[in-house]
Amino acid sequence: MFKKFTNGCVRVVNRWLPDPFLFAIILTIVVFIAAMVGTSQTPMQMVVAWGADTGFWGLLAFSMQMALVLVLGSAMASAKVCKKVLGAIASTATDKKKAIIIVTFVSTVCCWLNWGFGLVAGALLAKEVAKRVRDVDYPLLIASAYSGFVIWHAGFSGSIPLTINGGYEIPDVGVFQAPTSETLFHPANLVMVGIILIVMPFINAAMHPDEKHAILVDPALIADEQERKYKIEVPAEKIEHSKILWGLTVILGFAYIVWHFATNGFTLGLNIVNMIFLFLGVLLHGDLRKYVDAIADAAAGASGILLQFPFYAGIMGLMVAKNADGVCLAGIISNFFVSISTDVTFPVWTFLSAGIVNFFVPSGGGQWAVQGPIVMPAAQTLGIEPGRAAMAIAWGDQWTNMIQPFWALPALGIAGLSARDVMGYLVIILLFTGLVGILGFLAWGMFF
Repeated sequence: MFKKFTNGCVRVVNRWLPDPFLFAIILTIVVFIAAMVGTSQTPMQMVVAWGADTGFWGLLAFSMQMALVLVLGSAMASAKVCKKVLGAIASTATDKKKAIIIVTFVSTVCCWLNWGFGLVAGALLAKEVAKRVRDVDYPLLIASAYSGFVIWHAGFSGSIPLTINGGYEIPDVGVFQAPTSETLFHPANLVMVGIILIVMPFINAAMHPDEKHAILVDPALIADEQERKYKIEVPAEKIEHSKILWGLTVILGFAYIVWHFATNGFTLGLNIVNMIFLFLGVLLHGDLRKYVDAIADAAAGASGILLQFPFYAGIMGLMVAKNADGVCLAGIISNFFVSISTDVTFPVWTFLSAGIVNFFVPSGGGQWAVQGPIVMPAAQTLGIEPGRAAMAIAWGDQWTNMIQPFWALPALGIAGLSARDVMGYLVIILLFTGLVGILGFLAWGMFF
């Protein structure tokens, strides 16, 4: 029964899921109409809200941060040292069930540490495993690698907990702040992450199709890449490969990183996370020229972010466009859930509403910009601590990423697959993690 349901989900997704960019276009049209009807604004008002600097171009700085998270994590994962580690891990997969379990577990841990690194490391590990276990279903293997992304916002690179850790100011309302002990390291958050980390690998393994329906990997997709050969002849090439310049760069970067933590304590923001992965990448590659080439290779994976983020910023502009009475579509959605909530159920409804909003704003920082000004004051009114309210948004954001193809693009690019190949399996993960989120936030409100 379970495999029949899984196979049905795979067939539906393969038939109906469009390309992620077209998905963004369709969502733009849907939100445009919904916002116009819901807020009684004119089509031209909606066009202006969509194309304004605060709309279509409203996430340029954040887009750069997100692109760097992906590129720097990818460049680090491509270092020879990291590849050897991934190869050693892959060698422990001796059959198809173990292959799925190992890839899921490792990618989940990596995504919890850093979502960009996790996306890339998971896909690279899956390819290494596919070289060794030739009878494993390749789409499910890649789906397993991506499934670890479902806990990224509950981990070290989560933009919402990192933002509220430094203080989040809402004009005319106040400042909301929650240390990481009340968000990332709160026992309830750790328990939910632990359940997913332990149970999800076995759910993925249980979805493996029988031999007749398994899709094996195309050998061309897992062929070993030729390592670059460098000539060091002219002075310019000697400078590019200089160990002195490499060493000074590493010392400079890590000197600041150490100073940051010594001065500010264990505070993580997107900028310091990116700096850590940048200089770890430089260190592990052991050569500035090699690192430059690794960045160039990794930059191709950010093409989806560069193309689609402006459209999602435009959707955000539509979601928050207010009419003369100060009403916007995002407010209508969130206020509906607020109106039916108590201090225990409010985070659950926030989690569910965040999952819905994530379809239209598939960005943790963007989602915070949309829902933070609505959820945080409401949580304060209901007597809910800021950390729990903020993490409800974070969990909702990461939850529906399983069937929102935007963030799967880097892993799919590495694997040589399309979103249609993997999303059917991820519907099952969506259902499982949704249950964990609902029960987890109910328990957070009642017992913690």
